[in-house]
Amino acid sequence: MPMSSSSGPVEEPSGGTAVSPPVPSSGRPRLAPHVRLSFDRAREQHVLLRPETIVVLNATGADIIGLCDGQRTVTEIVTELRDRYNRVADYVLDGEVRRFLARLVAKRCVEISDG
Repeated sequence: MPMSSSSGPVEEPSGGTAVSPPVPSSGRPRLAPHVRLSFDRAREQHVLLRPETIVVLNATGADIIGLCDGQRTVTEIVTELRDRYNRVADYVLDGEVRRFLARLVAKRCVEISDG
């Protein structure tokens, strides 16, 4: 699947945009059962592997996915990332994490359970 560069945590596929569902702060994200996080040595980047598709992540995207264990809420993930990246305002970080997760939900890479 062709990929293009982007400034967000995930490199978006070329073409149209999917409508992303809202991600509640109490939701508990986890990788979908058919998705695996891996490090691609050729690209020197983390990727999400799903049948016949690869999603290339930047370092921030990999950090977010690394926290998506189905136990932490979105709020807890944002708090953890705020502690790691203390130069980012809370409202900016919260919005970016929610948009990132919503895009991955739309791609069926991430599932959100109710908090």
